[in-house]
Amino acid sequence: MRIVLAVVLGRFVRLITRLRGGGSALPGWVALRVFPRFLEHVMAGVHRHESMPVIVVTGSNGKSTTTGMIVAALEANGHRVFSNPSGGNLPQGVASSMLASVSLTGALRATAVVLELDEAYGPRLVEIIKPTHALLLNVQVDQLNRFFEPERVIEMVTTIGRSAPVVLVNDADDNTRSIGNELSASGHEVRGFDVAEAAAPDGVYDASVGLQNVVDKPHPIAVVTGVTGLAATVTVSGSSFDISLPAPGVHYAIDAAAALAMTSLVQGSEANLAAAAQAISSVKPVYGRGESVLAFGAPLTIIMMKNFPSLQANLDALEQKPESLYLAVDEGTPDPSWIYDVDLSAIDHVDVLTGTKAWQWETRLAYEEISVGLIEPDPTTAFAAFGQRTTTRAQPHRTAIVNYEQMMDLRRELGYREIEGE
Repeated sequence: MRIVLAVVLGRFVRLITRLRGGGSALPGWVALRVFPRFLEHVMAGVHRHESMPVIVVTGSNGKSTTTGMIVAALEANGHRVFSNPSGGNLPQGVASSMLASVSLTGALRATAVVLELDEAYGPRLVEIIKPTHALLLNVQVDQLNRFFEPERVIEMVTTIGRSAPVVLVNDADDNTRSIGNELSASGHEVRGFDVAEAAAPDGVYDASVGLQNVVDKPHPIAVVTGVTGLAATVTVSGSSFDISLPAPGVHYAIDAAAALAMTSLVQGSEANLAAAAQAISSVKPVYGRGESVLAFGAPLTIIMMKNFPSLQANLDALEQKPESLYLAVDEGTPDPSWIYDVDLSAIDHVDVLTGTKAWQWETRLAYEEISVGLIEPDPTTAFAAFGQRTTTRAQPHRTAIVNYEQMMDLRRELGYREIEGE
């Protein structure tokens, strides 16, 4: 059978890529080349279990973190969960994740499925996945080189939401609230999660970037009622749960509220939300999203810049100005013009600036009179120089702000050979 050959060859490539420390998508690409209907075959087996929840998570920002939180919460409620953690959200990434969890004949060993979906590929994938629940996190100005206009993302996210009978939307984001209104009018069960004004007095998200039919918020399942550093309080049906966040910021607290709300939806009256909150508190930062790694014998916090909203939220969450700062941006961010909208008051200098987009960033920093110690186009040379420049006094507060590609290269250079999505 071709499915057996696809699984065997895919697992072999997966082993090789793990040894080399890169590329979560390649094993899935091989499996799909050998058996193009690999995903359909696996999901057909899932759909035969009518009671199995199949959850998809999408939106501009927060997909990986929220997916990890939902997985932890459902596992704490007794489920064996299949997921594609940490960014394997394209068809080949989903297939790669499946290779570790299926039998030779493609039977998925799980009682629940939680999948992060890329906004662009999601509308095609949901035709195969056929989710029971869809979680819509937000729609923000994101990757205009891919999507051209935010309205296109709204269409994609709406299509993903429409594929599931039950839809959970972020009431703090005007766009997902509006999508929820539309889906509710067409017969979907739509619920929400939110953040109280006291927890985020200045708001969290940009104003609506495409939809205007926002109405009064329905009663949300979960609400973020407090955030201080890494501590958050989320209220569900009158009960409050204290949660430790993987990194500072109200946006992580909203991800936790989404995870608790989804657990409540899936488990119903049997939901153990206290166990779910405890499990969410143990979730570690996803690759590069506020994680601490060891570099030059001391901790280094990695902050990944994906787009303007994500960078701004992470800068706003900094508890103090970094004493030592490494900034690396390359062609993975083809159009960095959005950096002129970022409030950079959270930083006062950059020790080392690198990457093919270094000069664009140097110009932006100059407008704010933020000094740059060294501009070195080659990231390997630049990071070595950063290690030499950071003093013992500065070691506890070292930070690297990088785009996705630089984040993955940096982690590999530091010896973190795990493959994202595995």
